[in-house]
Amino acid sequence: MPKAAAEIEAVRPERTAEFRRAHERDALSTEWGFRIVWHEQRHEFAATIGGTVVGVLGLRIAASLAHVDSLIVAPEQRRTGIGRALLERAEAVANYYNCHKMTLEVPAARPPRAFFEACGYKLEAILPQHTWKLDVAVMRKFLL
Repeated sequence: MPKAAAEIEAVRPERTAEFRRAHERDALSTEWGFRIVWHEQRHEFAATIGGTVVGVLGLRIAASLAHVDSLIVAPEQRRTGIGRALLERAEAVANYYNCHKMTLEVPAARPPRAFFEACGYKLEAILPQHTWKLDVAVMRKFLL
């Protein structure tokens, strides 16, 4: 008997959550060639002055890797150490969860790259025309 043709549709994440819970670990284990225990975490850090948020950092941890999703500092608070302090806090949490490296992505030829290099991050790769048709630098810092 022929198999039914699959229909592809756009759905909300809630629609696929049960399927992911049932099959994701097996799919990742097949992909990587060993049994995967996947515990993804998200952390959000805020720098505040007088109760007002002046900087934020979003961190994702999975498979002993940490990834900075975003680092935002209010324009009037830049160059005051807030970005570096947020990164240091994120690195401390990543170390606590035994991450061996932390990664992030920035435009390849823009000032944020110099900031992250000054914080000890090294170029891991350049992704040509990756985001908004701009080259993106994948930066990394080994933690352990």
